[in-house]
Amino acid sequence: MSASARLATSLCRRRATYPRTTTSHLQNTRNLRSLSTTITSTRLRRRPDTIALSRSQPYKPLIAAATRQQQRTLSSTPVRRDDEAFDPQTIERESDEVDVCIVGGGPAGLAAAIRLKQLANAAGNDDFRVLLLEKAGEIGAHILSGAVIEPHAVEQLFPDWLAEDNENRFTGATPAGGDTMRILTKTMAIPIPTPPQMNNHGNYIVSLNEFTKWLGERAEEVGVEVYPGFAASEVLYKPDGSVKGVATNDLGIARNGKPKDTFERGMEFHARLTMFGEGCHGSLSKQVIKKFDLRSESQFQTYGLGVKEVWEVPPEKFKKGEIYHSMGYPLPADTYGGAWMYHFGDNLVSIGLVTALDYPNPWLSPYGEFQKLKQHPFYRKTLEGGKCISYGARALIEGGFQSIPKVAFPGGALIGDSAGLVNVPKVKGTHNAMTSGMLAAEATWKALQDSQDEGSVFLYDYEDALRKSDVWKELKEVRNMRPSFHSPLGMYGGVLYSALEAFVFKGRVPWTLKHKVPDHASTKTAEQCKKIEYPKPDGKITFDILTSVSRTGTNHEEDQPVHLQVKDWDKHTAETYPPFKGLENRFCPAGVYEYVDDASKPEGVRFQINAQK
Repeated sequence: MSASARLATSLCRRRATYPRTTTSHLQNTRNLRSLSTTITSTRLRRRPDTIALSRSQPYKPLIAAATRQQQRTLSSTPVRRDDEAFDPQTIERESDEVDVCIVGGGPAGLAAAIRLKQLANAAGNDDFRVLLLEKAGEIGAHILSGAVIEPHAVEQLFPDWLAEDNENRFTGATPAGGDTMRILTKTMAIPIPTPPQMNNHGNYIVSLNEFTKWLGERAEEVGVEVYPGFAASEVLYKPDGSVKGVATNDLGIARNGKPKDTFERGMEFHARLTMFGEGCHGSLSKQVIKKFDLRSESQFQTYGLGVKEVWEVPPEKFKKGEIYHSMGYPLPADTYGGAWMYHFGDNLVSIGLVTALDYPNPWLSPYGEFQKLKQHPFYRKTLEGGKCISYGARALIEGGFQSIPKVAFPGGALIGDSAGLVNVPKVKGTHNAMTSGMLAAEATWKALQDSQDEGSVFLYDYEDALRKSDVWKELKEVRNMRPSFHSPLGMYGGVLYSALEAFVFKGRVPWTLKHKVPDHASTKTAEQCKKIEYPKPDGKITFDILTSVSRTGTNHEEDQPVHLQVKDWDKHTAETYPPFKGLENRFCPAGVYEYVDDASKPEGVRFQINAQK
């Protein structure tokens, strides 16, 4: 199926999920649904020429192009033999011209897209095209449920987002109730004062998955072209070095790297301005950060790993709106991290543990620590008798104020977690992500109106607006809390200093503490540390990794390339296994990396990647 046909099919799928309300949009939906049966019943071959999409009527050319593709003689293009040498780059990609291309369908990308179309629609510019690419098959599919959000960002976009008279209101918001903070020992939960940053009065507990889906629906309503299932895989540049847009990944490549008979070249999207909202450690964001030296005035980024579950608990144990946070057990004193439990929806509980990735002991397993957490009496009493219904894990930004790179560069901008805007002491980032997206959108609209030529755009106003915003203010205020845990006193020293910052200093001190070393440089050798033995899962409160992964809903084709690559497998094993004794086995919460016994290898083990579970 060609790129244009895939986009037409994608549009059909989206309209089945996000119905339009106007007559013209409904007619497009009917056209695409009628077309989809023809498109999907026959494999379509690529046209040699490039299909240029109309700026004023973006959907009709897709329909026409797909129809023309279906009418072509399919036997004219021979199927390649598996043993033939093949370079996908020998096939020209189709391209599309848009005003703004946004990579990433999280809260930041969707907020930016919605705000841009709001501004364009208010100006009567219906031809202004905003296109959003999301690698997940559905908007929100890669977003973990259970989060507390501050509402002021979404209220700027949709003041009536919770109004009873709004038929499109978000219905999954649970008003935050009481806040409690505890230090855990192995058996006790000691209450401590809740820092002001963690006061959740006026906030809401939501399923972030459902909230993001809702934002996707609102984006479609205002005219954003949303394409789930299309992963941006390459940054495109103009001759002057500025960003030209992105290209999506090739489809139909077998596990051995050779083309299948379903092979399709990716598609290029050329934009006057490209925003990167990929989230934590996005591959394209890393590329532009390096190319434009965006960290020249900031520190390296630091990270945490969040592991979480959503449980359905007995009604008598459910306390709607209650929010619990804890520090200490099960993590050792030299490891930063914390846990939470949120009661939301109908008898649902989100429970999770964040482990900072600068932990020194290579025997530590973040997944194993999370299982230990659930056995603590404070959490177990809520979970007992309940049912775990979903599981997930993700990397988190922890660098804070010191690690924010420059966010604007020729032809593009970083937004949300790509810019590192999580407030770690608050345990929140959605509001900052959305605010950054809106600020970038407003700067983009102004820049494109001021410059009508096709030259490169630089968002000076976005860089300036972010530094004058509440995002910058709140991150600067808490800048010293996370680095304070690097003191010789470890967690206890960090807690004491953070208490001073929270209740007394409030960020007004003249100093800014630095992150000592990148996360990986903190890891000690296995022989320097005590080996950690984790209890066997009981299958009721604690679970093995394979059981948990089955609850993620993640699935990949068996015959597709493995995207995690190792240049030299034996060299990697020789360099990392002797000092760290299989660290990779333990840090991944999905069991992707594994050392297996192999007597034929010098170290007695072989490193492998389990790409499909």
